[in-house]
Amino acid sequence: MSTPVDIGQRREVFWDEYLVDAARTTALLTLHHPRPEEVVLIHDEPWEGDGCDYHCILADDGLYRLYYLGYDFRDPGVEPARPPMPITVCYAESRDGRHWSKPRLGLCEFEGSRANNIILDHHTAQFDNFSVFRDPCPECPPEERYKGVGSDGRDGYLWCFTSADGIRFGKAWRMTNRGRFDTLNIAFWDRHASCYRAYIRDFHDVPGDDLNAGIRDIRWMESADFRTWTVPVQLDFGEAPDYPLYTNVVQPYYRADHMLIGLPSRYVERRAWTPTFDQLPGAIRRRQRMRVHPRYGLAVTDCVFMCSRDGHRWRRWDEAFMTPGPERVHNWVYGDCYPAVGLIQTDSALWGAPAETSLYAFENHWSGTPSWLRRYTLRLDGFVSYRATFRPCTVALRPFVFAGRRLSLNMATSAAGWIRVTLTGPARQLRSVELFGDSVERTVVFEDGEVASLAGQPVTMEFTMSDADLYSFRFGADE
Repeated sequence: MSTPVDIGQRREVFWDEYLVDAARTTALLTLHHPRPEEVVLIHDEPWEGDGCDYHCILADDGLYRLYYLGYDFRDPGVEPARPPMPITVCYAESRDGRHWSKPRLGLCEFEGSRANNIILDHHTAQFDNFSVFRDPCPECPPEERYKGVGSDGRDGYLWCFTSADGIRFGKAWRMTNRGRFDTLNIAFWDRHASCYRAYIRDFHDVPGDDLNAGIRDIRWMESADFRTWTVPVQLDFGEAPDYPLYTNVVQPYYRADHMLIGLPSRYVERRAWTPTFDQLPGAIRRRQRMRVHPRYGLAVTDCVFMCSRDGHRWRRWDEAFMTPGPERVHNWVYGDCYPAVGLIQTDSALWGAPAETSLYAFENHWSGTPSWLRRYTLRLDGFVSYRATFRPCTVALRPFVFAGRRLSLNMATSAAGWIRVTLTGPARQLRSVELFGDSVERTVVFEDGEVASLAGQPVTMEFTMSDADLYSFRFGADE
């Protein structure tokens, strides 16, 4: 990094080594995992079922809008066979991220009634997926303020759908046909790049016409107007292993939106049935599904974490971020660990504790029972931290420029642990008092000066730590 990075007052997370002087850093980047909480929504309406998936949450001025597919999967291979049910797009909403309702909207007819929460059905498109974002671009016309992205299986294109109110959508225009879109495809406005980004599904290394023998991948494309898009390009994971990735749910991180995160589902298909499959949940149904295609029984899925600063090059952790978890009646199947798009900041169930980030994933795929949407929680900024052992470790940063009069840390230590901060400018150095505790916003107190004295100058910062985690930092105004 040849010149100091101007970070201003933005929050910087410790998910990559962009600001880190790796040669002088001895603490380890450590991946954390979400905690499963309660089931917040059960898909038990007649137009829903065990195929309700691809959830997308949109934060909209205090209201959380949820979009998902209404689908009874009709488990292939299970007798007696039932006729397929057309896939619909459904809507729910919440004020707190924990209690959700399905309003009766009267938009689409299902079995002779419009008393349902369906917003789009087979009369509009042959849906396999649908996601929504609210377009903050200043040039966006009001009638296109809400944009949906979804495939239409009848023509092989990814389509844009537009709405003025986030509920009544119309099919608007084709985006691209360069890809295989049978999973959740994502688009949003990137205010830092002043362009639209889309993250879509495709395959590579396909032998002949057998897509399932190829490798599922994620591709990005960009647009200035949401109509004309660049040719999709595979994500760049550097030297990381090449393996199949399914949904991507790429999104700007809401507390530091210059960072993009993704939670792609990882597709793992065993080569053959082994005795372990006999001991997993649902072995009989798994064998029945294999009559249709072996992968319906041999594949399982989990979820990994990835992040990026430019949307093209990504840091990906190959250790799972989310796993199917303890074996229960309907898990350890192809379809586990498909997180929803969208993160919600929610109050902690622990009285007096700071807020947490809630994320969501569905369960009961292939089960023949209604699918569930379960809430998970994670510490704010808590995807990854720099972790120090009891033996002191260091996190050293490259030169940067900041603005503000106060430095705060998202940090946690043991009772015996501690963190000390050294901030070094061109003519002076500030050393902090010993910091300990567990806080998402601990103010750093310096012994020999004020933070403001180094604002606007190239500085370096070093954290010395013992039995501690460091998640993020931010310079800002006084409390």
